[in-house]
Amino acid sequence: MRWQMQEAKQRFSEVLRAAEAGEPQIVTKHGTEVAVVIDIAEYRRLRGEQVGLMEYLRVDPLGDVDLDAEIDRRREQPRDIDLAG
Repeated sequence: MRWQMQEAKQRFSEVLRAAEAGEPQIVTKHGTEVAVVIDIAEYRRLRGEQVGLMEYLRVDPLGDVDLDAEIDRRREQPRDIDLAG
């Protein structure tokens, strides 16, 4: 989402909620991008700081992975295993 600086100031709570939800918020001044508001866990990850597991998972680390991608799987049946023996 893009915000003009004046609007971002007026609706700062909304800007923060969206950033916390993992949606970077870009702030512009006279049409030029001047800042981005991101979740603190994402900021720490980008800086290379260690992040706790729960913070890491909140950032959605698989957000750029296409979960609908076709996966090639073997079509043959699994081998028989004698468990009695």
